[in-house]
Amino acid sequence: MKFQPRVIKQNRGSSGEGIWIIKLKSGEYCKEYGEASCTDDDVLDMMEANDNHAEEHTVAEFVEFCVNGRNDKSGEWTSKGVGKYLEGGKDAGGQLVDQRFCPRIVEGELRYNCVVDALVGIIHKKPKEGGISAVGGTGSIYTYYGPDEEKFKNLTTNFLEKDLALIMPALGLAAEPVPMWWTTDFILASPEGTPAAEEKWIVGEFNCSCVGMSRCLAAYCQDDTPSASVKDISEEDMTEAMKYGDLMGTKAKDILDKAKA
Repeated sequence: MKFQPRVIKQNRGSSGEGIWIIKLKSGEYCKEYGEASCTDDDVLDMMEANDNHAEEHTVAEFVEFCVNGRNDKSGEWTSKGVGKYLEGGKDAGGQLVDQRFCPRIVEGELRYNCVVDALVGIIHKKPKEGGISAVGGTGSIYTYYGPDEEKFKNLTTNFLEKDLALIMPALGLAAEPVPMWWTTDFILASPEGTPAAEEKWIVGEFNCSCVGMSRCLAAYCQDDTPSASVKDISEEDMTEAMKYGDLMGTKAKDILDKAKA
């Protein structure tokens, strides 16, 4: 944290709850990693990804909130969450992930939607002006592309032909297939002006435990749409969503057939 802005996220969150973009309020970062450490009194500027709301806390208050939640030591929080991100320990999913902050997230991120090893669509998720998170319901703008979109060809080729086969072995799951329905979120990390063939993209997260279908967001009940239902999904979006479902069935059968062989 003393070296550069960070993203701290809880392991078991959903829709951006418990994901914090954190910067030092003073802006006084050390020049080399490990050269200095934060003190309990350092003040943090924080933004939570679920709704882009901002908070200001000391390091000590943030640590207390992560470990023990709301109390006198953690101060006043406006977050919808309760903290206690480490509750129950590792076996219960109580973990925190510390990631580098990629400032070009304000330009949006690319979500690659996959059914097993097949890329079925790409979504460019751009945060609302002034925000950092592109979580649904925050005013973010979603643009949909097919799996063969030319502007992302270099990233897609590297991901599918070079990196995909390395993911499960890297997780110690070499004998398992990649998930049935899962996503990968890419954030551009290269300086502006970098040629497309040389661009570096960083994975912000893989998700396979709580994957929504963006094509079905119209059926998502929120405070301003409490009666939303599947009937609110457009014909075009429903057609695309059904393609995903049909492909899942095909892939599932293939996996079962191989298991029986």
